[in-house]
Amino acid sequence: MLEVVEDRKALSFEDLEVWQKSFAASIVVHKQSLLFPKMEQYALADQIRRASKSICANIAEGFVKQRMSRAEFKRFLSMALGSANEMLVWLKYCLELKYIDDDLCQSLASEYSSICKMLNVLHTKA
Repeated sequence: MLEVVEDRKALSFEDLEVWQKSFAASIVVHKQSLLFPKMEQYALADQIRRASKSICANIAEGFVKQRMSRAEFKRFLSMALGSANEMLVWLKYCLELKYIDDDLCQSLASEYSSICKMLNVLHTKA
């Protein structure tokens, strides 16, 4: 079942608004994480880069697999949702450790909360 996007069927994962939002957020996270202290580059910075990228990657992989199995699509959406929620935790760490400021933390937390809601809706419809 292809997801309907703006009164048309999504032909690619890139047509999904939730993928677009998660990709854009992952770019911001990646760029910001490069500014973390050197001691964090293979720890927290690496973790948030992987978690943020896994959201859009799981959406993409699940989108393709939906043609073969709706259950597989839902499974990949669940993994994306897990990573989106994981990002909310990592953002709190970044804020507490002063690697990001409050404005950026609030902006990204809002974006990831929105992504979580969108993934929940997509999962329910799938």
